[in-house]
Amino acid sequence: MLFMIIERFKDCDPKPIYRHLRDRGRGLPDGLKYIDSWIEPNFDRCFQIMECDDPRLLQEWILHWGDLASFEIVPVVPSKQTRELVESKLGDPQ
Repeated sequence: MLFMIIERFKDCDPKPIYRHLRDRGRGLPDGLKYIDSWIEPNFDRCFQIMECDDPRLLQEWILHWGDLASFEIVPVVPSKQTRELVESKLGDPQ
């Protein structure tokens, strides 16, 4: 399953996050896969896509980073898969 992680840097300060990443790594438990991420220009939020079958792995990962940021977890479905599902329910065009 895919998850959009919305991470808020404390005080919009990316330095502690990147220092932690450099010194201690991502801290991903086995079974949690990092896909990609994007950072807002003002360093307020980071948007990450992660993949796993067990949401507890996300909890474990958040415990690794929790002192540096706050997190929102949003389950997501790729647009292509959603389109295929919806189109299968549309029926024939009129």
